[in-house]
Amino acid sequence: MRTPDFENVLKALRREKPNRPTLYELFLNESFYARLTGRANPGGPVEEHVWILEAMANAGYDYAPWGSWANGFSFPKKERERSATLSMNGNGMITDWESFEEYQWPDVDAFDFDVFDKMNRVMPEGMKLVPLGPSGVLENVNGIVGYDNLCYMLYEEPDLVQAIFDHVGSRILKYYEACAQADCVGMICSNDDWGFNTQTFLSPSDMRKYVFPWHKKFVEAAHRSGKPAILHSCGYFGDIIEDVIEDMKYDGRHSYEDNIMPAEEAYDKYGSRIAILGGIDMNLMTAGTPEEIYKRARAMLERTSECGGYLLGSGNSIPDYVPFENFMALTKAALDG
Repeated sequence: MRTPDFENVLKALRREKPNRPTLYELFLNESFYARLTGRANPGGPVEEHVWILEAMANAGYDYAPWGSWANGFSFPKKERERSATLSMNGNGMITDWESFEEYQWPDVDAFDFDVFDKMNRVMPEGMKLVPLGPSGVLENVNGIVGYDNLCYMLYEEPDLVQAIFDHVGSRILKYYEACAQADCVGMICSNDDWGFNTQTFLSPSDMRKYVFPWHKKFVEAAHRSGKPAILHSCGYFGDIIEDVIEDMKYDGRHSYEDNIMPAEEAYDKYGSRIAILGGIDMNLMTAGTPEEIYKRARAMLERTSECGGYLLGSGNSIPDYVPFENFMALTKAALDG
């Protein structure tokens, strides 16, 4: 088993060359954690995350993701319709000022951050935690308002839209501020999907008005604590990548799809200015062979070997429909050096 060393992640985020090929995933899945540890989820926020730490270490990672649910942090939402996909509509908990006032906004002071003190005492040497948000600013507003409703509201009630974004953003900010101060935390990951395949969910101007100011604050909170911040965001980013790099100043960006921009192209275009994370396309991870995945992963490591600034991983995450042997082929590409 590889000895964990989070410094390799930090080197990549400084756009340097890690001491050896280094892995990154947003998260794996419960069945894979069980296979990697040889036991089922023990339950409990500390116990479960110790279990995840062990699984990630056994797979060759230098960190483990931290779920915000362990701090008791989430925004109440209605159950969304599901079939082959997950609906962005039909929620509509806030439709006007009255429902805005009635909405049960989470109490920031009630979040449980003592769990980090417990994690500090059980962290394996060389490993760190990477907290994820309870989804991001735009995702939570979409979840509370409904996407179609939000589009109408932008024109009919822009002051209400601003108030909703501010109530969501301020709470996520306080969460990240507390996370960044914990010794066991190595960096923060702001997870907020922003677009379709060909455009952002909102216009770039609306993104800059309502969404990006909060992300800039998240990055500033991490940097004040001496820790990097990475962005996980699915969807088209061509019109807003300069905002991500120059305004928000994220240290790394994650989530790449071949039909939007392959990670290889993103690295060539932006890798000198922001670290590139992951990018082995999910279609390949799901339907490809282990040999195809290994070959592409090794090629990506060779492509980035001279300048660094890259962490190897999938284009998004590892859900349970990814074959285990395909996931192992991806990690083997890094472990082979």
